Amino acid sequence: MYDFGPFKFESKQDFFDKAIRFWNPDKTRFWQKAGIDLVIGRREGYFLYDMSGRRLIDLHLNGGTYNLGHRNPELVETLKSALDYFDIGNHWFPSVARTALAESLVNVSPGMRYAIFAPGGAEAVDIAIKSARYATKRRKIVSIIKGYHGHSGLAVATGDDRFTKIFLSDQPETFIQVPFNDIDAMEKALKGEDVAALIVETIPATYGFPMPKDGYLNACKALCEKHGAMYIADEVQTGLMRTGSMWGWQAYGVQPDIMVTAKGLSGGLYPISAALVNDKAGGWLNEDGAAHISTTGGAELGCVVGHKVIEMLQRPELVANVGTVTEFMAQAMREMLVRHGDIFTGVRQKGVILGLEFSNHPEGAVFVSRALYEQGVWAIFSSLDKRVLQWKPGILLDHETCRDIMDRFDAAMPRARELLHQAGKAS
Repeated sequence: MYDFGPFKFESKQDFFDKAIRFWNPDKTRFWQKAGIDLVIGRREGYFLYDMSGRRLIDLHLNGGTYNLGHRNPELVETLKSALDYFDIGNHWFPSVARTALAESLVNVSPGMRYAIFAPGGAEAVDIAIKSARYATKRRKIVSIIKGYHGHSGLAVATGDDRFTKIFLSDQPETFIQVPFNDIDAMEKALKGEDVAALIVETIPATYGFPMPKDGYLNACKALCEKHGAMYIADEVQTGLMRTGSMWGWQAYGVQPDIMVTAKGLSGGLYPISAALVNDKAGGWLNEDGAAHISTTGGAELGCVVGHKVIEMLQRPELVANVGTVTEFMAQAMREMLVRHGDIFTGVRQKGVILGLEFSNHPEGAVFVSRALYEQGVWAIFSSLDKRVLQWKPGILLDHETCRDIMDRFDAAMPRARELLHQAGKAS
């Protein structure tokens, strides 16, 4: 018997049967087929515990949601204290918590004027797109092939075919896609001067963190200025100190007109996201502030947690630790490339954002993910490039855990070779 307070299951298989029956059949079966039988029970810091008690080091972090760790004690206490005073609040009225978080976000985001809140990243992307359309009086949106910006109506239309066609959400006449790092293709898309905005992840996460070429993002911004389009920086996975700067666009020296943050802003405790806009993009807030309404957007409990997150991220000791973890991982990966270069073929890194390339099989990272899972490390492969393993160490990791992670990586490689060999024979 597995007992989770009000939730009880006869066995792990009993749980899986019910997940298939009542929740999501395809997703549940997918992970079972991949050899990942994880059902998260207790979680603490950068550790997950399967419902059966097995411990895993979390290097997925749910896309950076657990940037500061699972159930960070300081954030848990912040939320508990907030419950003595706050609830979701009422979106119609000025709010102490919303205003405080908005001020905090604008203060750490040069060039931004207003913060507009949502429950999650996709809705924040919708707000960003609508704000750009308002400001430019244009409709078309340019995004990157294999980009990812969420699953709501407007956000999903900027993404990969996998997520659009199944719901009849592909709109090639309005949402144009160009290859990443191809500035000529970008100019061709923008030169008609009928585009409202370019939206781009500073480093495209679901595509496996390909790094922008030197000057690419700045050139994109210059083209936007030349042709009257707005530049939207999607910082959902690259923001909040993960590149070594508060925002990824700061690390690359590019100034957006609009930016989006989510995931880690919540501390993993209460959903919150935001679109930050400059004066022009935020003009509609002066014309009709109720043009966009979200009952739970900017929920006051989430704002209290988000405010504490921003405060924590500015602490000198945290900023220093990001640098320490960054350098440790860079050096450790150089050593692993020497030891396992037959299957491990490259590293893409900016701060604590890493994409590890296993390019001797089109789904190489799927098998590496399984091998790591068996060694007690959870790192997910990139959905849109399964040769690449997403490697997202937490920004508060200590040296001992960093060393443990790499020891387990080293130990997982023989099993990864075995799985890759089996996959090669099967194909």
